[in-house]
Amino acid sequence: MADDTTELKKIVDQTERLGVVGSPSSTVQLALDILGTAVTRKLVGELALFRYLQDASAHYALGQITEIQLRNIWHEDPTMRSLIRQRGRVDAVSERQDTHLGQMIISAVFREGGPAGYEPSILGTVPSTGTPIHLVTDPVLDELLRPYREQIFYLGHVYGSNPKLPLWFKHFDKGPDGAGEAYHLGIFGKTGSGKSVLAKMILLAYSRYPGMALLVIDPQGEFARDMREGASSEEFALPVGDVARKLGKEHAVLTVRNLVLDRWDLFEQILFESQFFERLTIPRGDNRELACVILSDRLRKAKVKLKTLHDRKSFDKAWELLQDEKVQRIFYRTDASRARFNDALHDADPDEFYNQHWAPVAELFREDRKNARSVDRALGWLLGMEKPNRPVLVVDLSREQAQGIFWNDKIQSLVIKRLLDGLSRTAENFYREGQSLNALVVIDEAHRLAPRDLPQGDDAGRGVRSVLIDAARTTRKYGLGWLFISQTLSSLHSEILQQLRIFFFGFGLGLGQEFQSLRQLVGSSGTALDLYQLFRDPHSAFDAMSRQYSFMTIGPVSPLSFSGSPLFLNVFNTVDAFMEANGFET
Repeated sequence: MADDTTELKKIVDQTERLGVVGSPSSTVQLALDILGTAVTRKLVGELALFRYLQDASAHYALGQITEIQLRNIWHEDPTMRSLIRQRGRVDAVSERQDTHLGQMIISAVFREGGPAGYEPSILGTVPSTGTPIHLVTDPVLDELLRPYREQIFYLGHVYGSNPKLPLWFKHFDKGPDGAGEAYHLGIFGKTGSGKSVLAKMILLAYSRYPGMALLVIDPQGEFARDMREGASSEEFALPVGDVARKLGKEHAVLTVRNLVLDRWDLFEQILFESQFFERLTIPRGDNRELACVILSDRLRKAKVKLKTLHDRKSFDKAWELLQDEKVQRIFYRTDASRARFNDALHDADPDEFYNQHWAPVAELFREDRKNARSVDRALGWLLGMEKPNRPVLVVDLSREQAQGIFWNDKIQSLVIKRLLDGLSRTAENFYREGQSLNALVVIDEAHRLAPRDLPQGDDAGRGVRSVLIDAARTTRKYGLGWLFISQTLSSLHSEILQQLRIFFFGFGLGLGQEFQSLRQLVGSSGTALDLYQLFRDPHSAFDAMSRQYSFMTIGPVSPLSFSGSPLFLNVFNTVDAFMEANGFET
C-alpha cells in the first residue's frame, strides 16, 4: 500500500467516523452500519469517504449518504410487538438492539499517485466489511483536489452539511481550463426556488475566463437590473455587474430602446402585428400579410432605408404607395374591397396614423437612438476575437423598456429569433475557419420560448422554438453552449432536454408530471429521488436569512461527480459567503 504517512491519510484519520461498510454492498451502492456515536446526528445528505486498497494502490471513494433505516429485529417479532403495545417499550431490547443502516451512492473515486498526486479511478471492487466511513470536511477536499484548485468554483455547501461542494465550470475552448467543446446546461425549479440567483452565480463562474463571451437573453429584465453598478433585482443582492467589472469583463445592456432591428422581413412581420392595416379595413389573414410584403418591397425600390423609416417623408412615401391602384390590386382583387380600402384611406388622418401606428413600429429600426446598436453590430462586438477579455452582453426585452415603441410577446419572439439566427450564423462561420466560438448564451424563461406545445397560429413562437431546438442539437461542436432556465421540466420541449449535459433541479419538481419527467432524466437512482423529495420550499423558512435553496445536480459539473451520480447542495444564501468562497471580495 502507498505510504501510510501521506498528508491526506493524516487528515482523514482526524475526521469523525460515521460508520463502517456493511452488507450487502455493491459497486453501485454501499450499505453502511452506522456507529452508535453517530446515530443522533444528521446523516442524510452528508458527504462521506472511505479508504480502501485496489490494484495495490490506496484509493479514496466519496459519495453522499442518501438514506438511513432503523432496524430492530426484536421489535419485528409479533410476540414482542404485543408486549410493546401494552408497555410502550421493553428496556432490554428497545433502543439497545437498534441498528441504523445507511445507503451511500459513490460519486467519485481517486487513486493515490500519479503526477498530480491523486487521479480519477473507479470503484472496481467492494471494500471489506468494517472499512471505516469518515465524514468529509473542507480540509479533506482541499487536499484531495489540490491540483485543481484554480479551477474549483463554489455555489454552496454539501446538502445539509458544512463542507463547500467543489464544482467546476470550464470554458468551451481547448487548454488547461477548457472542456474542449461546448455543453448545454439547464436550471429547473418553481418560482422562488433560487433558479435566477444560481444562474447569476454560474454566469460569474464563466466570467472568470477572458476568452469566453457571454450573452443573456432576458425577457423579464431581471439580469439587466443586476448589471447596473450597485444594483440588484432581488433580496439576494448579488452584484453581477460589479464582479464582472472587477474581473475585467466589459459589459453592456441593450434594451428594446437601443437595440436596432436590421431586416426588412422583421419590418413586414411587425407591421403585420400592428394596427396599421387593421385601421385600413385589412383584417388579419393573407391579404394583410401580402399588403405588408408589397409595401416593404415598394419602399425598398423607392430607395427608402430601414434606418430612416421613422422619418415623416418615409411614411408619406408609404402612404402614397398605398393610394396606387396597381399596388392595391395585388392584395385586393375585387372592386368592392378596393373601394372600401380607398374610403378608409381617404377618411384617415395621416398625422394620426404616423404618430400612433407607423412611428412606434419604425422606431425599432432607427439607428440614431442613444447608445443604439444593430443586432449584427452588437453580436460582432460580443463575439469578436480582437479583445483580450471578451465581454458580457445582456439583451433586456422586457415590456417595461418599450415605452413609445410597439411591443408585445410576438414582437419579442421575432426579435429573439433574429438574435438566435445571428448567433448560429456567426458560430458556423467560426467553425468553418477552424475556431471555437467559446460562448455561452443564457436563456431565461425557456419554457415560454421553447414549449412542447404551441397554440395554433403562433408562427413567431414556432420560429423561436425551432431555432432553439436546432441550436441545442448542432452548436455544441461550434463552441456555443446554452444555459436554459425554466420553471418546469414537463413543458420544455423534449428535444432540448435530451441535449442538456448538466442539470440543476431545485424545489418544486416532486409531484405529478414534473416528477415523472425528473425520474426519466435521473434514471433509476431511487434513493437520490427520495432525497430530492425532502427539499423544503425556501419560502417556508421563518426569515430570509434561514432560507435554504437546495438543488440536485447531474452531469460533469464537479470533480466529485464523474461517475454520473447526482450530487446535492444548498446554494449560498448570503452574498458575502458566495463572494468570500470564490475570492470575489471587494
